[in-house]
Amino acid sequence: MGSNLARNLASREGNTVAVFNRSYEKTADLIETHPEAGFIPAKDYAEFAASLQTPRTAIIMVKAGRPTDAVIESLLEVFEPGDIIIDGGNALFTDTIRREHAVRETGVHFVGMGVSGGEEGALKGPSLMPGGSDESWITLGPILRSIAAVAEGEPCVTHVGHDGAGHFVKMVHNGIEYADMQLIAEAYDLIRRGTGKTPAEIADVFAEWNTGELESYLIEITAEVLRQVDAATGQPLVDVIVDEAGAKGTGAWTVQTALNLGTPVSGIAEATFARSLSSHREQRDVAGVLPSSAEPLTIDDDAAFIEDVRLALYASKIVAYSQGFDEIRAGAAEYDWNIDLGEIAKIWRGGCIIRAQFLNRITDAYRSGEDLPVLMTAPYFVEALERAQAAWRRVVVAATQSGIPAPAFSSSLAYYDGLRAERLPAALIQGQRDFFGAHTYRRTDKPGTFHTLWSADRSEVEAEDTH
Repeated sequence: MGSNLARNLASREGNTVAVFNRSYEKTADLIETHPEAGFIPAKDYAEFAASLQTPRTAIIMVKAGRPTDAVIESLLEVFEPGDIIIDGGNALFTDTIRREHAVRETGVHFVGMGVSGGEEGALKGPSLMPGGSDESWITLGPILRSIAAVAEGEPCVTHVGHDGAGHFVKMVHNGIEYADMQLIAEAYDLIRRGTGKTPAEIADVFAEWNTGELESYLIEITAEVLRQVDAATGQPLVDVIVDEAGAKGTGAWTVQTALNLGTPVSGIAEATFARSLSSHREQRDVAGVLPSSAEPLTIDDDAAFIEDVRLALYASKIVAYSQGFDEIRAGAAEYDWNIDLGEIAKIWRGGCIIRAQFLNRITDAYRSGEDLPVLMTAPYFVEALERAQAAWRRVVVAATQSGIPAPAFSSSLAYYDGLRAERLPAALIQGQRDFFGAHTYRRTDKPGTFHTLWSADRSEVEAEDTH
């Protein structure tokens, strides 16, 4: 991604790009492979800094953690106040907050910037999520707009907020991506098991879905993956790939952060855990001894079942995005970031992995002027969920009865029902907590905080106001 982002920058009129890698051989190879870019090579940090006009701007694309800190330390030795260092990797946002505060003391600006779109997006136009100071954005705005993806005539970049806001939003973006991919995988699995269609035939289903309200980059590439035939065996490539999904940590960060913020992101969490489960082969290999009363999935009308799965996918996708935006809202409140949620939806419309048609609907919802503590309560999503709800429930029931794991579908529906429930069994949990730990509770009939003096004789209890 680093070399492609450099090529993207160099291809824009007025930009001259210097490049540095700790291994000069890689720098030389990049220059030899892409002479059209006109890169200025540097053999060390001093030479790199000397080749840049002031205020200097450096974009770091290295592994998160200690390697990022090492590059920052080296750049600070040759940069001056007013210069800008951008971390374009997937850094943990709390590390970015720490780095920004430390670098600020030197007079250099530090910007944590989320970059989405993979290698292709980096070259052709990514979605960019920069944080950092207002002053740094004055310099960076024109540069980043020149290389960002464009959706409906607008560059997919905005100044997200200060210090770690950019990396926070990118983290949640990746969490939503985890959920979206898991939901698509569950939809594929249900259709294949239920209808017996081949991967190529299911590819046609996804291609058709991509012409409607599910239109998105992930639906598009799913069709391509399912069509791919393995050259060595002649089998569908999806049947040759080992069923163990990898992860690089951003999904886990999203879930961990949501727990710290007290914000439920159950769909994202289940998708993250599903990847973990898939990778524990040693456990899966011995679990065949576990009993099952599941019955084979029998479908009478393939077309009707596929439509049910489509609607269940759309409804669950709405939940995933709603949970993600809830987390961004909570993070902004916790860390004092002024994040425009409508703008975030806009910059995700192009370049990024989760770009989708209905992001316009999210922007519209936040631009409506209504207070939206829950995104999916916007009128458009209420109508969509009403339309999809019966199918969503049928799909979850069918998966459960047939022993087909559909954790993201199921957890999304459970979240939906929990959110809309007039009363939850949490009252019992509060009673239990007060019993064993005197954690107190509130009452429905009067204000205050109460603790019951529990006794062996349940007829002799009394409640006391702890205020």
